[in-house]
Amino acid sequence: MKLIIAEKPSVAKSIASALGASSRADGFYEGSDLLVSWCVGHLVSPMDAGSYDERFKKWRYDDLPILPEPFRYVLAPGKEDAFENLRALMNRPDVDTIVNACDAGREGELIFRLMYEMAGCRKPVLRLWISSMEDSAIREGFSDLRPGADYEALYQSALCRQKADWLVGINATRLFSVLYHRTLNVGRVQTPTLAMLAERDTKITLFHKEKYHLLRLTLDGAEAVSEKFTDPTEAEQAAATCKGAAITCTSVTKEQKKEQPPKLYDLTTLQREANRLFGYTAKQTLDYAQSLYEKKLLTYPRTDSRYLTSDMAETASCVIHLAAKLPPFDSCSNFFPLVESMISDKDVSDHHAIIPTMEIEKADIKALPLGERNLFLLVCCKLLCASAEPYVYETVAATFDCCGHSFTAKGKCVISEGWREIDRIFRASLKEKPADWDGDTLPDFTEGQTFDGAEVAVTEHFTQPPKPYTEDTLLSAMENAGKDDIPDEAERKGLGTPATRAAIIEKLVAAGFVERKGKSLIPTKAGINLVTVLPEPLTSPMLTAEWEQKLTEIA
Repeated sequence: MKLIIAEKPSVAKSIASALGASSRADGFYEGSDLLVSWCVGHLVSPMDAGSYDERFKKWRYDDLPILPEPFRYVLAPGKEDAFENLRALMNRPDVDTIVNACDAGREGELIFRLMYEMAGCRKPVLRLWISSMEDSAIREGFSDLRPGADYEALYQSALCRQKADWLVGINATRLFSVLYHRTLNVGRVQTPTLAMLAERDTKITLFHKEKYHLLRLTLDGAEAVSEKFTDPTEAEQAAATCKGAAITCTSVTKEQKKEQPPKLYDLTTLQREANRLFGYTAKQTLDYAQSLYEKKLLTYPRTDSRYLTSDMAETASCVIHLAAKLPPFDSCSNFFPLVESMISDKDVSDHHAIIPTMEIEKADIKALPLGERNLFLLVCCKLLCASAEPYVYETVAATFDCCGHSFTAKGKCVISEGWREIDRIFRASLKEKPADWDGDTLPDFTEGQTFDGAEVAVTEHFTQPPKPYTEDTLLSAMENAGKDDIPDEAERKGLGTPATRAAIIEKLVAAGFVERKGKSLIPTKAGINLVTVLPEPLTSPMLTAEWEQKLTEIA
């Protein structure tokens, strides 16, 4: 008999129902020669420093560094019953094989292996590796179970990640707390993230705004704008000379441009857009996406890929047609989806991009809680946009000369709306303005055309300080941190992974180092002080980026 162990009760329930293990007992499901049970997240955690040695209970400079050899593990407090339930099931004489069905990623591997080792189990392990909770995906994955040993390297990388974080966290936190006589939590990923926030805060504080002026001419209802004037007197003089003077059109450039459809969502781009559109924090987005995954409506959310694999072409095509029937997308004009551009096997590592599943057909989308519904429709919108035609438009720039001063008028005219139509319809349903529109259609200016006089106005402007980070811009900065200094072949760049970035932001807020003001994330005094006292290797993204690179090589 096989014992299948999932990461959470809700996932175990889906697996049990897909595989026909329908009778529920205390702590597991049973049926068709299977037992299905579950962990509750991490059941086993690294032992704290004080348990290795009484003297480590006090934080003292002389005891550092603390380097346990070997690392020891304990049951996570409060999870003893869940662990005992799994141990009893693993020890049952009729169980001959264990199936690791924890989440298909580095952390899921760690959760299962530590529990399996702690229970002292020696029975053979098979691995279920899936990207969607649909019944068909579970059954397909189950018919293709892989040897647990194939994932040994992934487990080793997870173990290294955990030990490295423990060593940095314990030693650096104790060292700086003892040196500065107050608790200063230091983390391998959270500290460089905090440093980015503090650096931006300094730039904003030190910013001096500068005034400048622009001259504007009104020609045939279009507006042509001059270069910047830093000196107001000069701007006024130029305006006086141009008043009533002859104006010549010196050039007209037209350029046809194509904007290709956007790529599908990975977790980070989904979190960024949900923050921009709905103001959701990275953690809220991950929670909504996880819930939709468990309801079988979305594929696995913790992914860093924006493509699908070639074996998914047919499924993707079906899902696109189902999504196109949902309001508000059902009002889009003739729509012939192109699936090819979304497919790239080499760009998918553990999991493909986030897309809706075939379950849309049966689901009552209106009945979903608001956050989940918004997020689900956002993913549908991206899938439809990604499979639509390019957006084609023409830009026009006309330059004019008046008394030696140069003016430019810009315009744009849409040739084919393509994927932007779907985006516009979706945003309209949210009462949102469509994305950046720069310029209306210009009158037909021709080179050499002259005008005798035009209305001239002088307008006053100020240079703008950098903006504080929002979750959207911070996630982007975390993803790209240290990119310029990392070799191109490095697979994982940046701070953290798509799966951990939300938790890092929440940790900084909970520790009182960062606070939310509206959509902005602002470092607190304590946060800025911490970054100021720490040495560069701990605040630079390089250390953690190098580690992520090495962890990927181990895996």
